[in-house]
Amino acid sequence: QVQLVESGGGLVQPGGSLRLSCAASGSIASIFVITEMGWYRQAPGKQRELVASITGSGSTTNYADSVKGRFAISRDNAKKMVYLQMNSLKPEDTAVYYCNWMYTNYWGQGTQVTVSS
Repeated sequence: QVQLVESGGGLVQPGGSLRLSCAASGSIASIFVITEMGWYRQAPGKQRELVASITGSGSTTNYADSVKGRFAISRDNAKKMVYLQMNSLKPEDTAVYYCNWMYTNYWGQGTQVTVSS
């Protein structure tokens, strides 16, 4: 079994920051260092979209155009953690954010991010 547990969501004002965390455990733990991980988000009435991804070593990252320069994905392989630092948040960033083992059907339960004044 694979468990991915997100945390760190909440309500923040426009221009604010949040840091999301994803803790991986279970059968992924032994191969975590070679797993590509991603953060997705889904806003009400919209399709789930890829926000950012990171290779196992952390050497390569990719971002959706809408978050480039504002969000940063990182990982700590020793702790089996993936992070998403979100700065300069906008109302359109409001969504449920999900951690994903890329190219698999392993997802976390999601964490709500609401950007509103």
